[in-house]
Amino acid sequence: MAIEELAIPSTSTRKDTQVLPSKGTSFLIPDNEKSFHKQYANIYYLRLHSLRDAVIENAQRKWKDLDGSPVHIPRVLEVSKAKLCYVVGTVYMEMPLKPSVMEDIARDHSIAPPPPPPKICSKEDHVMLEDESGRIRLVGARVTAAPLVTGVIIGALGVETPNGDFEVVDICYAEMPPPTYPKEDDSAAMEVEEEDSYVAFVSGLNVGAPSAADAQLQMLVEYLTGEGGGLDDTISASQISRLVIAGDSLSTVLVTEEVTDERKARRFGYDATTFSPHPTLSLSATLLDIGRSMPIHLLPGANDPSGAIMPQQPLPRRMFGMVSKLSTFKCETNPTFIDLAAGPRKRQLLVHSGQPLDDMFKYLPSPPARRLGIAEATLRWRHMAPTAPDTLWCHPFFHAEPFVLQNTPDLYIIGNQKKFATRLAGPSDGQCRIVLVPQFSSTGMVVLVNMRTLKVKTVTLKTHQMTGGVEEEPEMKTNGSEPTLSVEEPDMTMSEPDLSQMEE
Repeated sequence: MAIEELAIPSTSTRKDTQVLPSKGTSFLIPDNEKSFHKQYANIYYLRLHSLRDAVIENAQRKWKDLDGSPVHIPRVLEVSKAKLCYVVGTVYMEMPLKPSVMEDIARDHSIAPPPPPPKICSKEDHVMLEDESGRIRLVGARVTAAPLVTGVIIGALGVETPNGDFEVVDICYAEMPPPTYPKEDDSAAMEVEEEDSYVAFVSGLNVGAPSAADAQLQMLVEYLTGEGGGLDDTISASQISRLVIAGDSLSTVLVTEEVTDERKARRFGYDATTFSPHPTLSLSATLLDIGRSMPIHLLPGANDPSGAIMPQQPLPRRMFGMVSKLSTFKCETNPTFIDLAAGPRKRQLLVHSGQPLDDMFKYLPSPPARRLGIAEATLRWRHMAPTAPDTLWCHPFFHAEPFVLQNTPDLYIIGNQKKFATRLAGPSDGQCRIVLVPQFSSTGMVVLVNMRTLKVKTVTLKTHQMTGGVEEEPEMKTNGSEPTLSVEEPDMTMSEPDLSQMEE
C-alpha cells in the first residue's frame, strides 16, 4: 500500500491573499470557438467599434477650444481640403521590412531564410489611418514623433493636403480606462490595521537550458519557503503570499548539427537525443517544493510547450506530477487577470509573458523608444497587444476582442524582459504600477510587490559563478549564495508616456 506524501507545514506564519472572482476579461477560448475558419479582419472592426467612442470623447474635450472649431468627420475618406477636422481610425504601419506571408510562400524553400531583423522600422515607413470606408496616409512631424504601431486606435487632428494626404497637427488616444477597484478613502483605510503582504514575480526560469543554474533555482526555493538565509530573510519570506511565474519556465530544445546529421532507426519517431523528460521533472519538483508553502500561478511563455498564438491557453496540469494535486497550483492563460484581496484592499493584476511588448518594440526605433514607455502607452491606448494579428499571432476572435482594456489594473506585470524597470502611470485616483520582470535564468532576480502600497522590492539570488542583476539597480554585495536585497520605489507619474525612459 502506497503512502501518500504529505506537505510539511511551514514553521513561519505566511501572509494570506485571497483570489477573488476576476472582473477582467477571460482569455480562455471555449472549445466551440477554437476554429480558424473566420477572417482576422473582424478583429479590427471589433477594436475600432469598442474604442471609437472613448477616443471621440477625449478628442472633443481636448480640441473643443481650438481656433477654427475643428469638427469630427465620421469617415476617413470624407475629410475636406483646407478645413481643420479630426478623424478616428485604426493605425496601419506600411513597413518594407515587415514580414510578409506572401513573400514567405513565394521564396525558394531550398535556401534557408535570413534571420528576422531585430527592428522592422526604417525611413521608408508610412503611417496609414483606416476605418470601414478606406485608408488615408498621415503625414507631418507630429506623426513622425508619435510612438505608433499597427492596430492602435487614435484620433488625428489636421487638414487634407492637395495630394490627398492628411497633415496631422495633434493626436489623441482613448486614454486609461477607470480603475477596476476605485481608490479607497485613506482615512477609512487607517481604521483597519494592515500588515504588508507581497506577491513574488519571476519569469524565464528556463529549466533544461544547457547552462542551467541548478543552485540558483534551489536558492529560489529556499528563499521563498523561508529555509535559506538568516532570521531577517525568514521574516521577509513569510510576508510573501503567493508566486506568479510569467512564462518561459522551460527552455527550448537546442538540436546540434551532429544530431541533425546523424541517421539512425527510431521507434515511433522518438529520439532520446532530442527529447528528455528531465527538464519537466525538474520543474515539477521545484514547483512542488514551493507549492507546499504558497499558492503558485503559472503562465505559459514563448518557449513553453503551449500554442504559439495569443492568448496562450493554460499548460496541462498533469504534466507537472504531484504539484498538480495541490488546489493552490493554478495554470493560467497568457495574458491573465488575477484579482486578489489583501486585507481590506482589493487589487487586480494583469500579467503576460512579454510577447506583445517584444513585438511592439520592433516597430519603434530605440532610442528614443524604450520598453517601459511602450508598456505605459498600451494603457493609454487601452489595448495590451495592438500588433495582433498583423505581426503577433492571435486567435481570430469573432464576437469580442479580449485584449481591449475595459479597466485599469492596479498592477501590470510583463515578464521575460532584458532588464528590470518600474513606473507608476496614470492619475492619482487610478494609478497603475508597471513592472518589467527580467529573466530569472540570466539575472537571478525575484520581484516583490507590496499589495498595500504597490511599492516594489527586488531580490537577486546568485552564486560566485553567475553574472546577473541589473546595472541600474543598487546592490549590496554579499558572500557566497546569500540573497541580495534592493529596493526600487520610483514615484514617477507622467501625463505623457515618455518612451525615452530607462535604457534597454
